[in-house]
Formats: sequence, structure tokens, C-alpha cells
Amino acid sequence: MKNRGATILAILVAALLILPLVVHDTFVLRVLTEGVMWIGLAIAFDVIAGYTGYLNFGHGAFFGIGAYTIGILMMQANLPFWAALPAGGVAAAIVALIAGIPTLRLKGAYFAIATWALSRAIQQLALNVEFTGGPDGMRLEAFLNPQFFYYLMLITVGVTFAILWYLLERAPFGLKLKAIREDEEGAKALGLNPTKLKMQSFILSALPTGILGGIYAYWITFIDPSSTLGDLVSDQAVVMVVFGGMGTLFGPALGAILIFAFKTIFWAYLSDFQLLYLIILGALIAISVIFIPNGLWGTMFKRKADATRPQHQPEPASEPAALSAVAAPEEGN
Repeated sequence: MKNRGATILAILVAALLILPLVVHDTFVLRVLTEGVMWIGLAIAFDVIAGYTGYLNFGHGAFFGIGAYTIGILMMQANLPFWAALPAGGVAAAIVALIAGIPTLRLKGAYFAIATWALSRAIQQLALNVEFTGGPDGMRLEAFLNPQFFYYLMLITVGVTFAILWYLLERAPFGLKLKAIREDEEGAKALGLNPTKLKMQSFILSALPTGILGGIYAYWITFIDPSSTLGDLVSDQAVVMVVFGGMGTLFGPALGAILIFAFKTIFWAYLSDFQLLYLIILGALIAISVIFIPNGLWGTMFKRKADATRPQHQPEPASEPAALSAVAAPEEGN
């Protein structure tokens, strides 16, 4: 089964790498590039939301911070793109570190509201300071090479996926985050340090988001507060992850593909009905929470597992209980 999955993944990667060589339509490449970007934003969002259990409605702030960092360094400090790009991720990580100190003390809806307020505050800051261009935005030097941006976005998302897969699915770090998600007090009883782990998770979610925002800014060549710091980035990430399946990496990727495909078709034929699009996003969240709480990916594999499990086989142990085998007893893990 593992060999079959590895073969499918290898074929998919090869197809994505070859695609620009056979597709020469610039519009198609731009659509594919944006689709890959949304996969990266969704899996980064799921680190704090799905694995740690903290719903971040300020995810778009990190995207905008990365975009503006690249723009300011390239256009005002005259740094080349490759020198400015890492700074976008670092800036987002620093903001996550500073913002996480007060906000990660909150839980549930309070954390979600606090991160939303953070996003709005950063958006207002960008609207009112001169070096961001204010409401008029900022224009970057154009680099018209769709193949370059497709491959750069693909490599960035691929590396992000590989790192997150190891940390969250193979290393003890992922089990520790799941323990916090299931029972934070129980995680403390196992000797874990939830405050430190939540901060690491928050930074791990913000850093690739900032890098993707930086690539987006150079690719689009124009950024403003509404496009890079607006609520739509966070809202779509929430829908993609909830609809695809929280607490996995493949679920958000699947949700990103389906929601982005719907968005592309919707804007192509119903661009005059922007409010309807937001209503549909809200409805998808409600439907997912009520009817498929595990998302598409989780629902499919749960049914498959239920169908193949022997009738009297006991349910697998809960994640917090399983974690006791790997959790160190000392405080500070």
C-alpha cells in the first residue's frame, strides 16, 4: 500500500514538473501557479489549526507581511529578490512570535477573535503609513516569466510539504501538538510544555506563509492592503482546511484544489456576484462542520478503515494516550 502511494505521489510530482514544458498558455500557467500557492497556504494554516487545535483567523496577516516585506526591501532598499525573499518569512515568523505571547494564552473563539483583530490592525497600519504606499498600494518591478514563478511556487510548496510531513507525521513533535489539541491539561500531565509547543507551531505556520506572500508580491507586481491583508486570504484558508480535512496534510491540499477550482470557475462566469461567493464559502464551512466534521479526506479514510477493520477489533488508542510512549517526563519539551 505504501509503495502504491509512493508511486502515485512520484507520478504526480513528475507531471507537475513537466507541465510547463507542454502548457504554453500564460493564463493557464498563472491559474496553476495560484492553485499551488493555495495548497501551500492551506497546509501552513493547518499546522496551528488542525494539528494544534487553534483556529487562526489572522493567517492572511502573515501572507501580507511577507508580501510587504519583499516590496519594501526590493523597491526602497534596492535588495535583489533572492536576498529579500527569506526576509519575508522571517518577518512573518517574528510577528507570530510577538503576537503569540498574548494570543496563545487564549483558547477557542477568543484566540480566533484575537488573531482576526491582529490581522485588521496590521491592515490598518499598512493603510496609514507612508512606506507601504498607504491605500494606493505598492508597485514592484515586473519580471514577466510565468514558468519561473510556477516552478518557484511549486518548489517552495513542495519543500514546505516535505518538512511539515516529517515534523508532523514522523517526528514526536506532531504527536505532541495533537496531544495539546485533544487535551491541553493532559499534555501538561505528560510533562509537555504547551506554551512552548504552541509558539513553535504558530511560528512554523507563519514562516512559509510569509515566503509565499513574498513570491506572490513579486509575481503579481502590485500589492495593496485589501488584496494581501484582507480577510479573504484567511477565510479561504479556513474553508479549504475544514472542507478538505483538518489535522492532515493531504486533506488541506485536497480542499485547496477543489475550492480553488470552484473559485476560478465562479469568477470566470459569475464575477458580478461577489457577495454570493462569500455566502457559498460560509455555507461550505457550515455543511462541513455538520455533515463531514472530519473533512473529505478524513471521511473517506474513516469509512475505508471501518470497512476493513474486523468486526470485534477494538478501537485504536487515543492520541494523548499513545503519546505517553514518546513524551519526555521533564518540563520544557
